[in-house]
Amino acid sequence: MADTTNSLLKRPHPEDGDLNSQKKLRSNDGSPHPVTNGASASSRPDVSRILAEARAKAEAAKARLQGARGGASASVAPGTSATTPAAGSAQDRLAQMRARVAAATGRASAMAQQNPGTATQSYTPTAFDDGMVRARGGLDVGLHPALMGESSSQGPRSGKGQSLPQKLATTVGSQRTGSPAPAAKKARLDLSAPSLEEIKSNPYYDASLSSKNAIPKGRHSRQLVFNQKGKYIQQALALKRQAQLEAMKKGIAERARKAGIEEELDAEKAFIVSAPPALEWWDEGLVSGDSYDAMADPANIKIDTDDSIITIYIQHPVLLEPPQEKIVPAPKPMFLTSKEQAKLRRQRRMADLKEQQAKIRLGLEPAPPPKVKRSNMMLVLGEEAVKDPTAVEARVNREIAERKAKHDMTNEERKLTDEQRHEKLATKQQEDAAKGIFTNVYRIDSLANGRHRYKIAVNAEQNALTGVCIMHPKMNLVVVEGGAHSIRSYKKLMMHRIDWTENAGPSSVREGNKEALAKWLEAEDEKGELKDLSLNSCQLVFEGEEKQQGFRKWLGARVCESDAQAKDILGRAKMESFWNLAKSMKKAD
Repeated sequence: MADTTNSLLKRPHPEDGDLNSQKKLRSNDGSPHPVTNGASASSRPDVSRILAEARAKAEAAKARLQGARGGASASVAPGTSATTPAAGSAQDRLAQMRARVAAATGRASAMAQQNPGTATQSYTPTAFDDGMVRARGGLDVGLHPALMGESSSQGPRSGKGQSLPQKLATTVGSQRTGSPAPAAKKARLDLSAPSLEEIKSNPYYDASLSSKNAIPKGRHSRQLVFNQKGKYIQQALALKRQAQLEAMKKGIAERARKAGIEEELDAEKAFIVSAPPALEWWDEGLVSGDSYDAMADPANIKIDTDDSIITIYIQHPVLLEPPQEKIVPAPKPMFLTSKEQAKLRRQRRMADLKEQQAKIRLGLEPAPPPKVKRSNMMLVLGEEAVKDPTAVEARVNREIAERKAKHDMTNEERKLTDEQRHEKLATKQQEDAAKGIFTNVYRIDSLANGRHRYKIAVNAEQNALTGVCIMHPKMNLVVVEGGAHSIRSYKKLMMHRIDWTENAGPSSVREGNKEALAKWLEAEDEKGELKDLSLNSCQLVFEGEEKQQGFRKWLGARVCESDAQAKDILGRAKMESFWNLAKSMKKAD
């Protein structure tokens, strides 16, 4: 019976036009099941009987659940009867369900109208979906309205009898659960400013943050504040102590400089700004006095007086040549090829010969004797050479010697003497220095070789350079000044021509010289062997153009045992910064 019922209650086939027709049955061998002609009343399912069975099962499950909870009686939905054996057709059940939903919706809207503060949104009933109320078992039959009300009132269940989720409004749900309704009208938030009493009683209130209800500040009179006794005396004593401390520092620095102790105080001196003078030099001719305080008396101001430097005349300054024009090199002459030079020489000699011939024709000069050589002796002196060839040959040799002597004499007369040559070289060097003074500073690790010291000094004098060579136990510094040509020649000597790794042996030093007293300038070490100068080198510390010369002449070599002595020598030319720069340089590889 159950198999037949299940086969008859299968879902309808989509291709069948009749919704009441069922899917065709098949036999065991796969062929279609034979269909009986005509639909009998016994082949159709009895819906009332099926619903009665389902209702009986639900009642039994309900009875078991109530027995477990304590035998409480189940609630029945209003307006329906749970003991009715048959519920009617499907349209009746649908109408009953819609009536219950409308009743619940009406009650919710009535309560929302009575309490407008509790419900802020209106409830919109959802459309009825038949698929939502269908059972989840094998039967395609919806639940009874009584069962639906039971499930909706008791909440969600597990299993096949699971109820639908609650979709009522918040106010309705609150009434069912018994939650108390909120107040009809809520009190509004008081946004007014606090009163004056509240402001005074509140210790955390900041009156500066409020603009309208700020507490008016009272006008307080400023009281007299007297200085404590001895306040300015203490300040004066502090200033005196500061002056004494500065004087003590200066005394210590002076003693350390005299003793030769190295002190790095140059950085602090560079930032000291000197005090302005009492009277500037450009105002000395306008004020009769030693300071600007004399201007308080109008008689001391020399503007309209006869001895004033301000007159009605205009003084034009002396025009100076631009300094950059001195540095501009002279234009180079045109260089000619060997053929062009020979052509010019030939033309010049031809012009001189024609001028001499013209003077001979006019009788201004005597005719020169014929130039007889051994090659043309027989041609010029034909008959005499035949008669006495020995005398003619002696005569020709004598003339050749005379011409050679005359040529040598002319060259010697044209040649410059030693004094003229030195004077010419000095003039060239002065002209070179007039175009601009350049300075080069060299750092040498060791000058133990006497030949190196000799070359440094002699070449500086020959190139008319000014400067000094400072010899120190740790390093040696050479400062030279001069023209561009002389500096370039001296740079080639220092950087390329001298082999600084060479140690030729002991050099003769005169007695009484400071170099003889310095043991670190000797070529030999304590054992009597030559010092190893393989790591000795010369570095170019600085090169550039300066405004004026710092040294008047070449001072030669100066032996300095301490940095203070070296800085003292360089400080006279305002070049003590080169010593610190040379010390900070790393040794070249």
